[in-house]
Amino acid sequence: MIDLALRQGKGPVTLSGISQRQAISLSYLEQLFGKLRRHEIVESIRGPGGGYSLARRADKVTVADIIIAVDEPLDATQCGGKENCHGADAATGTRCMTHELWATLNEKMVDYLDSVSLQDLVDQQKQKNSEQNVVHVHRPHAAVGQN
Repeated sequence: MIDLALRQGKGPVTLSGISQRQAISLSYLEQLFGKLRRHEIVESIRGPGGGYSLARRADKVTVADIIIAVDEPLDATQCGGKENCHGADAATGTRCMTHELWATLNEKMVDYLDSVSLQDLVDQQKQKNSEQNVVHVHRPHAAVGQN
């Protein structure tokens, strides 16, 4: 998604391009982008010169939106939130002693990911790229007392 957002305003971005640049399987990207399109995070442009673009501004898309759209689980509990940590059967299984800890962590993760926009990640990437392009000149210092 960062790759796509970095290229906004330059026309549709192909999944094969993203696949090559990010070393991600094209078939996996096709699955993900199908889900992202259904959640109206990206839009597809068909035909020659087609590809994908963001369906809304990057500052209006959160990391949580993306994760929810692609059905990635955000769950640190052992039971998947079913509260049956000590048994597969929901009726007879009991919660583990640390269930509340992990459930609270889940809430904190979602809150955090909902506070980070795609634009935040794009800005971080641009900053990182600009820092890598800075040339540092190191000059040897003359030893003290030498002329």
